[in-house]
Amino acid sequence: MIAFQKLQSGRHWRRWFTGLAVVAVLVALLPALFGSSFAVAVMTQMGIAIIFALSYNMLLGQGGMLSFGHAVYFGFGGYCAMHVMNYLGESGLPIPLPLLPIFGGLSGLLLGLCLGSFSTRRAGTVFAMISLGLGELIFSAGNIFGRFFGGEEGISGDRTEPAPFFGLDFAMDIQVYYLVAFWMLVSGFLIYLYTRTPVGRLSNAVRDNEERLEFIGYSQRNIRLITLAGSGLFAGIAGSLTAITYEILTVEALSGHTSGNVLVMTFLGGVGVFYGPIIGAVVLNLLSTVLSTATTLWLLYLGIMFLFVVLFLPGGLASLIIMHRPVLATGRLKSLVGPYLLAALYGIILLSGLIGLLELLHFAKFSAVGNTTMEFMGWVIDVSTVTPWAVFGVLSIVGIFLVKRHIPVVAAVYHDAVTGPMATPQSEEVKSEEAGA
Repeated sequence: MIAFQKLQSGRHWRRWFTGLAVVAVLVALLPALFGSSFAVAVMTQMGIAIIFALSYNMLLGQGGMLSFGHAVYFGFGGYCAMHVMNYLGESGLPIPLPLLPIFGGLSGLLLGLCLGSFSTRRAGTVFAMISLGLGELIFSAGNIFGRFFGGEEGISGDRTEPAPFFGLDFAMDIQVYYLVAFWMLVSGFLIYLYTRTPVGRLSNAVRDNEERLEFIGYSQRNIRLITLAGSGLFAGIAGSLTAITYEILTVEALSGHTSGNVLVMTFLGGVGVFYGPIIGAVVLNLLSTVLSTATTLWLLYLGIMFLFVVLFLPGGLASLIIMHRPVLATGRLKSLVGPYLLAALYGIILLSGLIGLLELLHFAKFSAVGNTTMEFMGWVIDVSTVTPWAVFGVLSIVGIFLVKRHIPVVAAVYHDAVTGPMATPQSEEVKSEEAGA
């Protein structure tokens, strides 16, 4: 039995390191695939968001601590890193820029220990309210203590001033991208290792049954404090990378808006699943970047998407992967391709109609007087005519009918793929849950 467990453990780590190597190669090749400066900037932002979301998942997914003020560790780490960066430029100390996130991470760690010393005494709603109050308190302090936070204008720096790193001064965005990618891989690997440690498992126990943990001799408060401090460490690293990337930091980094963003990313991707926040960070940043350049209603669409995920996919987008692992194990994934493609087609028809109607209503309501011509998806539309309203209305009705009719078909095909007569028992690898699930 012990030998079998060692074999399974060896396979697990080989599989994980192989996946990490594949991700590292993919991350290294992405700038070559999407070589524009805009794409590099978006991917850099995604890397920072992934670290931030993974740090938040340590709190919520691993420890069951809902926080409404996680941005304070992100922002405080960024401010400390910015001050260190300016000091290195003035003093000329031979500390290169890639080591700067260490200072920001340690700042977030210390702040997590300070705030967690009293906020982790209670869990659940009490902890959530305390985190909200602390977040608002520190955000207000950002406007009061201008010497450290810079007030509303924030503080700025120059990432080229610290000592060069093997001849690199990080003046180019592509160099910053690889710096963020490196810290993203390191942080992701360390966070994953944390989920496999006894403390990481105990944080799961605190989340699931804190009274039973006390009965077997562990302090739930100490476990929550360690989890919060570790989460603050990686949030501080993400804040440091933000300071390096944009060379300016304002009190917005400490605001409830930033805390809300990381909460949405984590819920959107999937709470408790290790790769869930990664999916959420990529999807949210990609959609917000693309939609914000295409329409002024992008926040409405993001809100609708988030509401849809919460209502119909409570496990987040990662649950779509988890629910198809048994299908992959049975070897019947091909049977789902056709119904899924039809579902995607019907969904596109429905979304085209609904989005078109929303855009028409918004333009008709808020456009300048006498302006009746709008551009939508490359088409020039006259909103004063009946034709566009009728077309989008018909698309919406037809889409609703097709989607409603096709949902039972997809459900039946999925059920057959999982429990059909040709299904084979799941392997041990498929049965094993993802880290943190």
